[in-house]
Amino acid sequence: MQAKSLKKIDEQIQRVKNQLLALGPMRPGTLSRQYRKPRQRQGAFWQISYTHQMKSRSEYVRPNEVAAVRREIAEFRRYKKLTVRWVELALRRSQTRLQQIRADDGESGSPQEEKRPENHKSLQRRRQHSPRE
Repeated sequence: MQAKSLKKIDEQIQRVKNQLLALGPMRPGTLSRQYRKPRQRQGAFWQISYTHQMKSRSEYVRPNEVAAVRREIAEFRRYKKLTVRWVELALRRSQTRLQQIRADDGESGSPQEEKRPENHKSLQRRRQHSPRE
């Protein structure tokens, strides 16, 4: 059962990879129309704003470039969704694989509670604050 599940997840991951390969030119950002005189709505121009490597940037976009920039932004959004999906599938695959290994080893699916060793300082503090008999 688990092997079928892993195969199914692998097929889904491959579909996501194929969709990623099919993506065209892309860029992050938000395209907006701005005005030099906003109250009068005069002097309209297009601007793209984006953040890359923790730097915010804004660039002017010519009217004849607006359609292409919109397509690039849409491709970038699709790229982001596909990569999120890939990570979700990879996590599910890893969890399923670990469950399969545990089942083959005869372990239960839930991890056993392991008592963490206490460090020296926490023991000292506990001893200092505990009432002595």
